[in-house]
Amino acid sequence: MQRRDFLQSSLLASGLTSISGANPIIAKPALSPKIKLSVSSYSYWHFKGEQFPIEKVIDDAAALGLEGIDILHRQMKSEDNAYMQNIKKHAFLNGIALTCLSIHQGFVTPDKAELKKHVDHTIHCIELAYKMGIPCLRLNTGRWNTIKSFDDLMKNRGIEPILPGYTEADGYKWCVDGIQQ
Repeated sequence: MQRRDFLQSSLLASGLTSISGANPIIAKPALSPKIKLSVSSYSYWHFKGEQFPIEKVIDDAAALGLEGIDILHRQMKSEDNAYMQNIKKHAFLNGIALTCLSIHQGFVTPDKAELKKHVDHTIHCIELAYKMGIPCLRLNTGRWNTIKSFDDLMKNRGIEPILPGYTEADGYKWCVDGIQQ
């Protein structure tokens, strides 16, 4: 192969069609935004007074131009299939994705029966998410429960003493065991 032929074929392979020095116009690919915003229904949780319906969270998310919502399981007024399908339909009609179902567990316990109760609840919530077309489950693994009052727990910035006779390593192991089940 001659040098001129090599250069021309190399330039052609690179997308350049002439060696005149002119820059070819290369179209930029249409890129979609990398960041999609969603809101948790927990953000609308009212600790006192009237509860804020998930349907209204969907309405607000649509009005704000958000992509989806994360539903807090405790906020669902029912687990009845008709209610769940209504939520799913309402989200669809408003262009809102149901991105996640957030649940609370109590895996931080040495009590095997208590752990099983929370494992069963997790499995139940996976099934609820499936029925609603929700692809993701976020679970809070629990806490030591040595501070009984939620208000007191918040005053202590969510930090509570470990159960007497146990270690943080025990708590992590119980959480891992619960999730693996």
